[in-house]
Amino acid sequence: MPFAGQERVPPETHRRRRLTDSRCPGQSVSLLPGPKPSILHVDMDAFYASVELRDRPELRGKPVAVGGRADKRGVIAAASYEARKYGVHSAMPTAQALCLCPELVLLPADFDKYTAISQQIMGIFQRYTPLVEPLSLDEAFLDVTGCERLHGDAVTIGRALKGDVLRETGLVASVGIAPSKFLAKLASELGKPDGFKVIEAHEIRAVLDPLPVSRIFGVGERTAKRLESLGVSTVSQLASRARADVMREFGASGAWIHDLAHGIDPRRVNPRREEKSHGLERTFERDVTEREELRLVLYEFCEEVSHELRHRGLRGRTVTLKARYWNFKTVTRSKTLELPVNLGKRIYAVARELFDRLPPGPLRLLGVQLSNLTDVRAPAQASLFGGLEPRPGEVPADVAEKKLERTTQALDKLRARFGAGTVVPGSLMSRASLRVREREGEREKKDR
Repeated sequence: MPFAGQERVPPETHRRRRLTDSRCPGQSVSLLPGPKPSILHVDMDAFYASVELRDRPELRGKPVAVGGRADKRGVIAAASYEARKYGVHSAMPTAQALCLCPELVLLPADFDKYTAISQQIMGIFQRYTPLVEPLSLDEAFLDVTGCERLHGDAVTIGRALKGDVLRETGLVASVGIAPSKFLAKLASELGKPDGFKVIEAHEIRAVLDPLPVSRIFGVGERTAKRLESLGVSTVSQLASRARADVMREFGASGAWIHDLAHGIDPRRVNPRREEKSHGLERTFERDVTEREELRLVLYEFCEEVSHELRHRGLRGRTVTLKARYWNFKTVTRSKTLELPVNLGKRIYAVARELFDRLPPGPLRLLGVQLSNLTDVRAPAQASLFGGLEPRPGEVPADVAEKKLERTTQALDKLRARFGAGTVVPGSLMSRASLRVREREGEREKKDR
């Protein structure tokens, strides 16, 4: 059924007061649609695949993808534009990609190389403005407000850095320029590949109106279907609805997508974007049923995640467990702690609790993530029960925690010297070793 309000709302109703450009150095201005496009979104075209094609020119013109092997249940990380013509895309299972394109050239990922090149590219961006917000290894937002005297207007800067990237890395970037982050990203997407597109303030309606509503950031498949059931399939139709009616249907997210339909996006470019979470997950070569084996994998993940958090000087309060079953049903469970942690034993205790509550069944993927991250130097609120006297024979909580921290520091040194898998809890190790011996015995019997 349609929304209650059917009248087209005048654009003036949705205009917001424009803030004056009085930013301090190192801060981004409010990004409401204004007369000058000053936000750039730069996205490297098929980044991983393009890096490999640059280094292996004999593969140019062929369908190429970077990803895991099909027999290892791998997925595609990036596909060249030649491969995309066959329907191959990122996050697709490699086996499916090979069915769509049997002549696909599959290359392993080299993330150390991609990271080094990404740092080189971000360095090029920072020549033009300190306001660079990386979104991933291959894309970033830039705010070039106030840089005209040094480097020219946004269009001049965009063309210059696009040329610098090609000349210095041999890679092609698509550049979108607009008054806001949403519109800049949309511009780069519309211009791909090897794109350079500018959306001026007076062009916003002409660009947005004919687009499917799914092009609005935040409108996923489910939201798009709900909108279509309400008679909304284009951005123009969404923009014409009364804002209150959209909010009535979708809540706060309704206000967000309605604003974007009018080109309104107040988000600022944030060069000091904080990491929101850190985690690790793995797709197994085969479905795993044995709970002991899965607990060992989970412990290893918790140790690796905790080690990385300590390395970055972070702690996290929310532990999230992710499991995907043999039938591709995905289940997540989370628990938020009173105090942030970065010790593997503490993280594993929570993850193990969440794991033990999962329904039984073969798993094809398992993962753990920590979110609500804080700096280790940030003061932690004292526990409500921190002042209670310990029971007879019980070690005080703060003493036990300090002891665990010292033990963890010692283990970090051992792992740094002898390898990540040096230390494993005895209970898990004995079970895992027994399982390994059983499998080795089974293989020996088969070999006979």
